[in-house]
Amino acid sequence: MAFLEVVNLEAFYGPIQALHGISFSLEQGGITTILGANGAGKTTTLRSICGMVKTAGQITFDGTSISGKKTENIVRHRVAHVPEGRGTFVRVTTEENLRLGAYTLKKSREIADSMERVYSYFPRLKERRNQQAGTLSGGEQQMLAVGRALMLRPRLMLLDEPSFGLAPLIVQELFEILGTINTEEKVSMLLVEQNATLALKLADHAYLLETGRVVISGTSEEISADETIRQSYLGY
Repeated sequence: MAFLEVVNLEAFYGPIQALHGISFSLEQGGITTILGANGAGKTTTLRSICGMVKTAGQITFDGTSISGKKTENIVRHRVAHVPEGRGTFVRVTTEENLRLGAYTLKKSREIADSMERVYSYFPRLKERRNQQAGTLSGGEQQMLAVGRALMLRPRLMLLDEPSFGLAPLIVQELFEILGTINTEEKVSMLLVEQNATLALKLADHAYLLETGRVVISGTSEEISADETIRQSYLGY
């Protein structure tokens, strides 16, 4: 069985249906990307896995059904969500933001170890640990959002548009760090991303959504190599 298995997932915002029976899977230690235009249902897919919207269908994580569970219970399975827009707590310091991500860790030694691990990936956050988070640059706030998710010691990270609004050099640096986290710590990742070229370089599998339905799936190599898909759906 796949590490994350989603079968016939439907999602609803009140009377409006946003996902129409999508199915996909993610292997343990792998990176899967979900691509598509604005409004295709990418963010809703991540929110559905986190229990943040009303859903129907089946979501299984590491052999356990998490369908219909509360968000805090899903987090306890060590599923970390890096939301679109970063979700920074702007009035507290960088370090206090990171500590908020460690609320499931009980021992101070564990929290200290997680903090040092985050700082090893993001030395800039260590330099700014006592700085109010709202004064960080956009790139630093995105690093903080990823770092806060890492404090949970996640087994699965859900990343929603991590490149959004960032300069290309910062994006490249961030994606290299994500690749290192995946390789060194075997953290599985589900990546929603507008930058299809970058996402396909990082991921091993891809699913393309259109108006809440999976229209194409395959390995990243297959999708990158298909000129028709690139021109029709990915715009490059």
